Amino acid sequence: MTSSDRPLLNRRLAEFGTTVFAEMSALALRTGAINLGQGFPDTDGPEEVREAAVRALRDGRGNQYPPGPGIPELRTAIAAHQQRRYGLSVDPDTEVLVTAGATEAIAASLLALVEPGDEVIALEPYYDSYAACIAMAGGTRVPVTLRPGEGRFRLDLDELRDAVTDRTRLLLINTPHNPTGTVLTREELASIAELAVERDLLVVTDEVYEHLVFDGAEHIPLASFPGMRDRTVTISSAGKTFSFTGWKVGWITASPQLVRAVRSAKQYLTYVSAGPFQYAVAEALALPESYFTGFRADMLAKRDVLAAGLEKAGLTVYRPSGTYFITADIRPLGETDGIAFCRALPERAGVVAIPTAVFYDHREMGAPFVRFAFCKRADVLREATARLSGLRDRT
Repeated sequence: MTSSDRPLLNRRLAEFGTTVFAEMSALALRTGAINLGQGFPDTDGPEEVREAAVRALRDGRGNQYPPGPGIPELRTAIAAHQQRRYGLSVDPDTEVLVTAGATEAIAASLLALVEPGDEVIALEPYYDSYAACIAMAGGTRVPVTLRPGEGRFRLDLDELRDAVTDRTRLLLINTPHNPTGTVLTREELASIAELAVERDLLVVTDEVYEHLVFDGAEHIPLASFPGMRDRTVTISSAGKTFSFTGWKVGWITASPQLVRAVRSAKQYLTYVSAGPFQYAVAEALALPESYFTGFRADMLAKRDVLAAGLEKAGLTVYRPSGTYFITADIRPLGETDGIAFCRALPERAGVVAIPTAVFYDHREMGAPFVRFAFCKRADVLREATARLSGLRDRT
């Protein structure tokens, strides 16, 4: 094969085209549909946090390259958050690394910790960057499917254990889980921890929705379980908690050895980012508990508005215990292909959703499910449910 015959795209990325989020957002723009696909709020977060960013800009803080690991104020605030929330003692100087959002944290962690031939187990359906990052690292993706039952998507712990082989390097865990809204229970997390210790596995946990849990669900960091402190990379970010997704401020907390490894990869990705915003996020993490309580209550009310509307439209709804997404089953409408359903929905009802099948290796498992985001203004959600109300009549 000559160079002119060789495809331009690295073969590891050959299976990945334009993301479904870009496709559906473009469809929303073209049709004027309400975009309940991509997960970003349609209002800004707290005014005092935005003003903190303005102050930093005006005071010249962060306008030049910030320190590679992140500014000390933010690393200290992250460590204080982990101690206050979860009783996890984290050294801000050696056990915290600030990243360009959680997406870079995931990429840097996988590029640092996974070598060609290593197997990475991910819970399916999974956020689409997981698959791409595993591929870029040369790893082999091994999906373990969350299956619907009793009103939620559940992890089969026996299936997880059976998926581990001598080639398994790492478990990639996401809780609260996007897109299903499942929050892994203490018992499930304890079993995952026991498995990781028994088989000497590394674990990367994506916990960006840690402050969005409902109905008595509890977010518990996997790093807090016995034997997990030195084998877990915990990832979170400011975007989902404070509604400033465009700032792209994320972080990892981990043992010094793991932080050094991830930093070795991260420094050749963005190196540093979001200088002034780091100062603002440091202040955001110190907001009083009333902010977090109010934020969660607001999202819960929005969840219930959208869930009721989807049920009225004839879909089977899995009310999430976490995140700001709802998964719905379209089969009661006589539909079985979520991708075709979502491509037709803007013209049919003036609403955009995401087909969940794109987050599966086993596409048939996700075929009848679609994901709706409820991180929008209440009036927007009410208008969307009004538009969707006629779906049952048009089947």
